[in-house]
Amino acid sequence: MGSDGQNWYLGLTYDQWVPLSVSGPTPAARYKHAAVTVDGKLYIIGGSRNGRYLSDIQVFDLKCLTWSTIKLNSGVLPATSGHNMILWENKLLFLAGHSKDVSDTVTVRFIDLQSYECGVIETFGKLPVARGGQSVTFFGSKLIMFGGEDQHRRLLNDISVLDLETMTWSTVETTQTSPAPRFDHTAALHADRYLLILGGCSHSIFFNDLHVLDLETMEWSQPQLQGDLVSPRAGHAGVTIGDNWYIVGGGDNKSGVPETLMLNMSKLVVSVLATVKGRDPLASEGLSVSSASLDGENFLVAFGGYNGKYNNEVYVMRPKPRDVLHPKILQSPAAEAAAAASVRAAYALTKPEKLDLSEREDTSFKEVHVDSTQQNLLAEISALGEQKKVLESSLADVRAENVDLRNKIEDVNTTHADLSKELQSVQGQLISERSRCAKLEAQIAELKKMLESMQSIEEEVQALRKEKSELERDMERVSSVQKQGSGGAWKWITG
Repeated sequence: MGSDGQNWYLGLTYDQWVPLSVSGPTPAARYKHAAVTVDGKLYIIGGSRNGRYLSDIQVFDLKCLTWSTIKLNSGVLPATSGHNMILWENKLLFLAGHSKDVSDTVTVRFIDLQSYECGVIETFGKLPVARGGQSVTFFGSKLIMFGGEDQHRRLLNDISVLDLETMTWSTVETTQTSPAPRFDHTAALHADRYLLILGGCSHSIFFNDLHVLDLETMEWSQPQLQGDLVSPRAGHAGVTIGDNWYIVGGGDNKSGVPETLMLNMSKLVVSVLATVKGRDPLASEGLSVSSASLDGENFLVAFGGYNGKYNNEVYVMRPKPRDVLHPKILQSPAAEAAAAASVRAAYALTKPEKLDLSEREDTSFKEVHVDSTQQNLLAEISALGEQKKVLESSLADVRAENVDLRNKIEDVNTTHADLSKELQSVQGQLISERSRCAKLEAQIAELKKMLESMQSIEEEVQALRKEKSELERDMERVSSVQKQGSGGAWKWITG
C-alpha cells in the first residue's frame, strides 16, 4: 500500500493487516531482532540471518514510509539475537540475547536517541545468568525478566527484577507451580498487577499454556482461557493496547501460525482477529510487533521473521477500538483459590507417593519375645533392605542416563531444526540463483545470435568494399583513357 500524503493510515480497514510500500533501500531480512516504536518511528536492532548475528540499527519512519540507518557517534553495539529492547527516558535499553561477546551475566546497554552514543550500563545486585529468548516486561520503573535459554542451552524459568532507578538486580521467590522452563515465549502486564506468560518452547515441546503471576502476592496460577483455541507456538510476538493483548505469528519448527489473536486480559477470552495464507511473513517465527500512536490512534506494526525464508516487510493493522473493562483477571478470591487449587491438584497427580518403610512402634505391646523364627525374619528384612538400596542406586543411575539421553535427543532435535531452517534458506537462494542463471543463459544465446548476424554483415561489408575497390580501379582506367584521347585531338588541331 502506498502513502497518501502522510496520513495514509486513516483509510485503513479495521483489524486487517496491510503491507506497506516502502520508498528507497530496505534493511536486510532477519528474525529474532528487537523492535520498539518512538514518536512515529520503528527502531529495529540486531537479529539473526543465516546463522549470523546482526548489529545494525534501522529506523522506519511511519509517516514518510522510508528506512534509514543510524550510525553511532561513540560506542560499539555487538551483533546480538534473541534480545529485548525498551524505551527508558530518552534512551533505548538493550538487554540480554545471544552474541559472540561472551559474558556470564546479563549485560544492559543503552543507545542515546539524541546523541547516538552507545555504552554499557553498570548494574548491581544479583545479576541474572546470561541468556537469550527471555521476556522482559515494563512494570513501573522496573523490568521483570522471565525464562530464556543460557549459553549452555539450559532452559530457565526464574524471575529477576531490574530497578531502573538504582540499576539493581534482584531475584524473586514465587509460590505455587511455576511455568515449565522455556524460551521464545511472550509476556504482558495487566492492571499493573498481573504478569502473563503465554506459549514458548523447550527443546522438544511447544507450549500453548497461559500462566499468571500475581506481582503483589508472588503466586503463580494457571487460569483457563475461553473462546478460540490457542495452538502451541514459540517465537511469536505480542503487544498490549488497553485490556487487549495482540499476539502475532510464531510456529512449531514445522509451520507458522497464521492467526492473529486478541486476548482480552480482563475476561481471559481469546478471539481470532485475522488469518493469513500459507507462508505469509506474518506466519513467521522471530518476528516483532509494536504499537505505534499516529495522530492519537494506535496501530500495530509487524516486521521481519522466518517462515522458510527471512523477511523484511513492514505490515500494519488498525485495531478496532474496544470497550475498556475493569480488571478481572481472577474474578474473585474464591475463583482465584479454586484456580490455584486446581493447578496444585493437577501437579499433585503427577508426583509419585513415597512409601514409609520405617519401623513403627506398636504401643499396644511393651515387651515382645523374639524367637529364632522372628530373628530369621528380621534378617531377611534386613537383606531385603540392602537389596532395596542397591536397586534404588541402580534406578537412580538409569534415571540419570535417561536424563542425559533426553538432553542429547533435544540437542539433536534443535540442531536438526536449525539445519532445516538453514537448508530451506539455502534452497531458496539456490532457486533464485538458478533463475538468474537461466536468464543469463538466455541473454548469452541472444548475444550469440547477434554476433553471428554481425559476422555475416561484416562479410557483406567486405564484399561491398571489394566491389567498390574494383569499381574505383575501372573508373581510374576509364578516366586515363579519356585523358589520352582528348590530348591527341588537340595536338591534331594545333598542328
